[in-house]
Amino acid sequence: MDSEHWRAVITAAQAGDRRALDELVAGWLPLVYNIVGRALNGHADVDDVVQETMLRAVGHLGSLRDPDSFRSWLVAIAMRQIRDRARRRTPDRLEEAPASDFADLTVLRLQLEGQRREVAEAVRWLDDEDRQLLSLWWLEVAGELTRRELAAAVGITRQHAAVRVQRMKERLETSRGIVRALDGACPGLRELTGRWDGRPDSVWRKRLARHIRGCGYCGDTRGTVVPAERLLVGIALVPLPVGFTLALAFGGKTAAAVTSAATSAGWSAKLLGALTKPAVAVTAGATIAAGGAYVVTQPPDAPPPRAAVAPTATATAEPPRTFTPPAPTPKPSPSATQKADPYGTVVDAVDRAPDPDTRPAALPRRPESGITSTGGPKAVMQHRGDRVTLTGRGYVLVRWQISPRSRPGALVMPSWTGLKGRLFHVASGGWRRMDDPLPGAPNGYATGMGGPDIGYAVLPPGTQQMWQNEYFYLDGTVTLTQNERGCDYGLTVFPSDREAVVRDINEGPADGALRYGLVRDTGTDSAPVPQYVTRETPADPATVPQRSRV
Repeated sequence: MDSEHWRAVITAAQAGDRRALDELVAGWLPLVYNIVGRALNGHADVDDVVQETMLRAVGHLGSLRDPDSFRSWLVAIAMRQIRDRARRRTPDRLEEAPASDFADLTVLRLQLEGQRREVAEAVRWLDDEDRQLLSLWWLEVAGELTRRELAAAVGITRQHAAVRVQRMKERLETSRGIVRALDGACPGLRELTGRWDGRPDSVWRKRLARHIRGCGYCGDTRGTVVPAERLLVGIALVPLPVGFTLALAFGGKTAAAVTSAATSAGWSAKLLGALTKPAVAVTAGATIAAGGAYVVTQPPDAPPPRAAVAPTATATAEPPRTFTPPAPTPKPSPSATQKADPYGTVVDAVDRAPDPDTRPAALPRRPESGITSTGGPKAVMQHRGDRVTLTGRGYVLVRWQISPRSRPGALVMPSWTGLKGRLFHVASGGWRRMDDPLPGAPNGYATGMGGPDIGYAVLPPGTQQMWQNEYFYLDGTVTLTQNERGCDYGLTVFPSDREAVVRDINEGPADGALRYGLVRDTGTDSAPVPQYVTRETPADPATVPQRSRV
């Protein structure tokens, strides 16, 4: 930010300039929101802590002697509020889950990918003190704070800050390894996490780290791991959510009492007018609404900011494709006088694996507005009866993990129930089919479906072999249920997008993978639907017929 500009704005606000105070609040609110949001990882108290920080800053603005120190002063106030919140927590609130995971918000709002996404998700595995320090270090690396300001906010010397940052970075790198391993398909890790409830904590961080250190599969990163500080350079602040409200919290007081309290706190006349009159004023990207609220506004179709990084080849252009799927299911060819198959009459069928070196066909474009999931951005379903409801228009990734080492046998497939709208099976990826041989696996453990020494996962007759990653396109709502009975397996469900699908299926043998992916989407209603799908809502989803018509 322009230091001269903000020095002038702060000086004017201290002198009672109404516009300057409005600009000050709106301009620095995103920084405070990012610090608090990341330190508390999106906990329900984030809004309250942000609000209290801004109220204290405005209320004590007159005591600030040097406008050049405003940023470090404001950050120190935020950190005090975060620590005060931690001290006030009662035992019954210690286990509260975040209202909206800030790691996921960071990934989605900034459209982070690859190792940048990995760093954001690793934050979940840090303890409170490390997460608080990281909320400042992240901004230091991104150029929003200096090391002097970081140390001052924490209340320690710069030398001590260097030691603490280094220790935090070591635990962050351990957490990144855990994120990578959980995204993989290690059978041993699958067995270990069978007792895990899916909530990151320090105990499971240590358990998983021990496994990774002794596991050749999980320890293989398949590429260079870029240091976190290099990944964070140029990443923008996470934008404030549309509708984020900074309430002035004067409660049910009369207009005169509100005016008196606000005046003593240093609020501008413009804010007072918003508190006492049924009017709405817009300033510096924030709406000051009647009832005393700062409501951040953003056009509904405004794209989230992207990190300032150079585009990669895969991000700017798709490689040429010459693939025609082998052994295709016969479909009538549309013509001027022949209509395409009505939706739901083409169902997935058994097919052969394509040649590993054959690139996939081009993935047709379908409209996307996004998918919401009752399981959040990453729903882990490890037990019979686990389910997730998906709603919206866009792409969904279902990742398979089969564990015959734990319990081999007949595999009862998951099912899609309560479908309203349309659901297509559009692509398969993840570098391999589940019946592909696993490279470097122990002797006898032949494929993702098992091996002669431990037994195999067996599909029902006529069931299509799944790939590591299966992609679906939904326009409506549907519930996916894990029907595990017999062979042990798990599913992880991620809302996704077309760009992610294209990247996945085009990571072929040249990139160290086993095979390129496969496109199944025809771009029309004749694209296949999953075998186990119905518009009904049976009491037992495992009873859904294999070739339902929808």
